[in-house]
Amino acid sequence: MKKPQELVIEALKSAARNNQMKDAFQQSKELYPLLLKAARRYVAGEVRADAIAVAENLLAKDYQVSLEFIGENTVNLEECQKAMKEFMSLIDGMGALSLKQTVSFDLSHIGLSIDKEIAYNHLLQLVQHANTHGIILMVSMEESSKTDAILDIYKKIAAQYDNIGITVQAHLYRTEMDLQELVQYPGKIRLVKGAFQEPSTIAMERSEALNHRYLQFIDQLIKWNHPLSIATHDEVLIQEMEQRHYFQQSNVEIEMLYGIRPDLIQSLQRKGYNCKVYLPYGQEWYLYLCHRLAENPENLYSAVTDMLSTSLLDSSEGY
Repeated sequence: MKKPQELVIEALKSAARNNQMKDAFQQSKELYPLLLKAARRYVAGEVRADAIAVAENLLAKDYQVSLEFIGENTVNLEECQKAMKEFMSLIDGMGALSLKQTVSFDLSHIGLSIDKEIAYNHLLQLVQHANTHGIILMVSMEESSKTDAILDIYKKIAAQYDNIGITVQAHLYRTEMDLQELVQYPGKIRLVKGAFQEPSTIAMERSEALNHRYLQFIDQLIKWNHPLSIATHDEVLIQEMEQRHYFQQSNVEIEMLYGIRPDLIQSLQRKGYNCKVYLPYGQEWYLYLCHRLAENPENLYSAVTDMLSTSLLDSSEGY
């Protein structure tokens, strides 16, 4: 029999992919503003100006930032073009303020779910535009069914431009071989454990073995002197990495999601480590909120508190 916590996680993941439920929430005049208050713990806002304002606040406190206009699995060309327009405007907005930071995104947001060539052409446009402003692009990783296509597109563009990086998931068995190829390209590698549910034949479950594998990959990338973003909130692993002096390496940064353990990244930043905050914004926050709650069901208590609060939460105050 499954534990209550496991049932809650499954329910949240199911809700995240339930478009009918999503539409019902978004169209409800009562529920939408309540859920938005809960989402604001993890999302900078619904519009670009909100995200840039939070980014400038964090930069003033000596953090680095990675901004993302939320969205994925876009199957309509018109929606892809709207996303492209927003990313272009985000890059322009950051460039106008000399914010030489990072822009993150899913390739499925800009065409991969429609056609691989569309995604490639859109990514090429973004990389070229970002390059003129000194901005780095970071390609996120998605379900394993998309991994080959994502890596193929990344490699083609990373061979031409160095202002693009790639995310890899430690839990996939293939990652060891993928890293050996990816270090041949100059782009930063963002290493995550892996959040997607994958078959046991191709991926490891969360375990001590996975933690060991994660640390092993970090050790290899540091020895190869490759630009690396360590993306984790695992405090036990972070303590181990501190003992190994990983964060003192010039090619390493520690990256955490906005609103998740700001106290932890603040303590690391105060020690002089290179710390980055992943800062999403946009109206497609429903799926993102469900994922954050599913990662740690205890966050449900915070969500309820936020919804009942009489004021709008400003998560940047915790940094």
